[in-house]
Amino acid sequence: MGLRTAAHRGILLALLFCLSALSARAADKKESLRISSGDLLHVSVFREPDLEQHVRVRDSGEIDLDLVGAVSVVGLVPGEAALKIAQAYEQGKYLNHPQVSVLIEEYATQQVSVLGQVAHPGAVPLMTSRSLLDVLSLAGGLTDVADRHITIERGDKSGSLTVFVPNDASTDLKNTVMVHPGDTVLVPKAGVVYVLGDVGRPGGYVMQDDAKLTVLQAIALAAGANRSAKENAARLLRKVQGRYQEQTIPLKDMERGSQPDMELEAGDVLYIPFSMARNVVVGASGILSSTSSAAIYAAR
Repeated sequence: MGLRTAAHRGILLALLFCLSALSARAADKKESLRISSGDLLHVSVFREPDLEQHVRVRDSGEIDLDLVGAVSVVGLVPGEAALKIAQAYEQGKYLNHPQVSVLIEEYATQQVSVLGQVAHPGAVPLMTSRSLLDVLSLAGGLTDVADRHITIERGDKSGSLTVFVPNDASTDLKNTVMVHPGDTVLVPKAGVVYVLGDVGRPGGYVMQDDAKLTVLQAIALAAGANRSAKENAARLLRKVQGRYQEQTIPLKDMERGSQPDMELEAGDVLYIPFSMARNVVVGASGILSSTSSAAIYAAR
């Protein structure tokens, strides 16, 4: 009877261990914050209080544990580290089917660098993972000329990702795109298209949202061409291989729909001449020089 009871107990412990491992793997799929050098870990073993330890991850990526010695954990999520430590105790024949728990008590890097087009660029304190929108809010939010294609460089060197943040950021984005301590958030400057000449509101217009803007959209942002404008002589200046090239565009045909609307690129200058009665011939150099003093407008 004693042998049968011991066998049953062994089977039960094995089942519990398997369930624990499966549960840890399932949790790992949701876990994204990985262990880094310098982190302080709390390692505990079920029913083994003498093996409870608070250990710092060395620069080599290892922690020193009683009995088993050095175990490499850097780059792992806590659940993966727990399984690896359990295997070390089991393979060393110190414990049978140990149930290990690993918690990150303290992060070595407790800030995120937010650089570029935010109100307050610099280091943002971060004790745990936060959503991208929360981190941008902590940095004072995006400026009017911010490009909404934002790059997150992971502090654990696992790579980077670029995230598009629309004006009407959805709940899904807030819940799924996370920034971790040690990461760097880069917010580039958006492209600007200039609409100058005989329009209602000449100036530079930020290519926000999907960073796309067409000729007709740009003119609409500039409050449209004035009645005195010479639309059939509209000119586009575009930089190609470091030099501006000039071309006439069929603006009237675009407005009628007989010619397709043309997509603009960052740095393009669209010039709508005045009518013959008021027209003063303006060369490309004169048009380009006026961009330096042009007001910059951004949708809000």
